[in-house]
Amino acid sequence: MEPLRIGILGAARIAGRAIVEPAQLTGARLVAVAARDAERAEAFAAEHQVERVHASYQDVLDDPEVEAIYNPLANGLHGPWNLRAIAAGKHVLTEKPSASNAEEAVQVRDAVREHGVVFMEAFHYAYHPVMRRLQELLAKGELGDLQHVEATMVMPPPPDADPRWSLPLAGGAVMDVGCYAIHAQRMLAQYAGGAPKLVSARAGERKRLPGVDEWLNADLEFPSGATGAVRTSMAAESVDFSLKVVGTRGEAFAPFFVLPHNDDRVIVTTKEDTWVEHLGTRSSYTYQLEAFAGAVRNGAPVLTDADDALATMELIDACYRDAGMVPRPVSTI
Repeated sequence: MEPLRIGILGAARIAGRAIVEPAQLTGARLVAVAARDAERAEAFAAEHQVERVHASYQDVLDDPEVEAIYNPLANGLHGPWNLRAIAAGKHVLTEKPSASNAEEAVQVRDAVREHGVVFMEAFHYAYHPVMRRLQELLAKGELGDLQHVEATMVMPPPPDADPRWSLPLAGGAVMDVGCYAIHAQRMLAQYAGGAPKLVSARAGERKRLPGVDEWLNADLEFPSGATGAVRTSMAAESVDFSLKVVGTRGEAFAPFFVLPHNDDRVIVTTKEDTWVEHLGTRSSYTYQLEAFAGAVRNGAPVLTDADDALATMELIDACYRDAGMVPRPVSTI
């Protein structure tokens, strides 16, 4: 398979593990990068063997050798630059969430359909064997009928000046970490009769940052009657990125489902026994890039496509509204 030719928008910290290392492992080419700070872009390119540096994000989109864009910009810049990349005819791998709200996600979905490009929202955990095993346990009936899904995404607070606290840049706990918990509920919906509906949501604002959620908890219900619980915070004392699936015959627990290359365990408990499965510490980002390349080169289906992204944003917006907040505004920055 011809190496994928990737352009990177920005020199974000996450890019090292989310695209650079996977590219090195899969043979993809890092063709170009641009950043607001030219010196930072030059340093990034030198460190990560990116072939060339451009003066602007638009120059990366205009580079004829670039066929796919990786977008790790601040949340509020995902939607605008995803739309520009799609309009330029580029395939897009975007960090989550792919838009600031559902209205913008509709624009992205419609643009993908119009231009016929591959679009993937980077919920990388969905491509790792840990998540696939949780789904398999339900599909094969090993846990019985699904009764409850508990997704927790909490972490200590970022620095006060971090853009993840910026409302104009679509910040907040849900947009940074909680979206994983909400998306995981949706990933298991096929085993509970269909998409979950919001029952209630509660949230707390970050001090001196009106409208920015420091934490949010939500209760969901699936058509089968199964329930879901989402707990997310960017003000916790420690990290907890866990997912528990409870069925009528047993339960399965993934203690670090979002970063399974750090902890690849799935702990299964039934009435008869308890055991631990290790599903491999190969990076979920590497699995994701392989899936993205397969979609671009061979037309393979995409789990986290633009339709999936829209459905996730609709549920995120519903959580904000029910908790007495407004959905994140489309960025004007």
